[in-house]
Amino acid sequence: MRTDIQNFVVKKTLDLHTKGYYGIGIFNSRFIENLGTLWRTADLFHASFIFTIGNRYKKHASDTSLAFRNIPLYNYATFDSFYQHIPYDCSLVGIEIDENSEDIQTFNHPKRCIYLLGAEDIGLPKEMLEKCHKLVRLPGRFSLNVAVAGSLVMYDRVMKWNCMQS
Repeated sequence: MRTDIQNFVVKKTLDLHTKGYYGIGIFNSRFIENLGTLWRTADLFHASFIFTIGNRYKKHASDTSLAFRNIPLYNYATFDSFYQHIPYDCSLVGIEIDENSEDIQTFNHPKRCIYLLGAEDIGLPKEMLEKCHKLVRLPGRFSLNVAVAGSLVMYDRVMKWNCMQS
């Protein structure tokens, strides 16, 4: 007979196999507070990891919920370095206002993916957009705060996966 702990571990293992995994990160983030907000939300919505590309901000603590204890942060100096470390069979999904972007409302989140956000002022450069497997657009005429945009994408993933798995 299994204990409650053993049942919990089995359920979490099954969840990983059925729900896959995801990570989320920001290219050239302007403000560390955005990273702290994204980190807390990623922890809440069970992301596997978060990351940054580039070093536009001065590093300091903004993770008020201590999410670093539950979810790792990876830093990449360049997009090429990041791109070389994408896991096997994992889709890169750019979040961008672009004519080729699919509306988030109809988007089917890949089982294994990495969401890539650009800073509000510059977005994602064309070279990065071309390397993304999919592009997604959030509602609105202009860009949202990067942490808000990332939070909405993670919320959409969690809601759709919970409905699919019920």
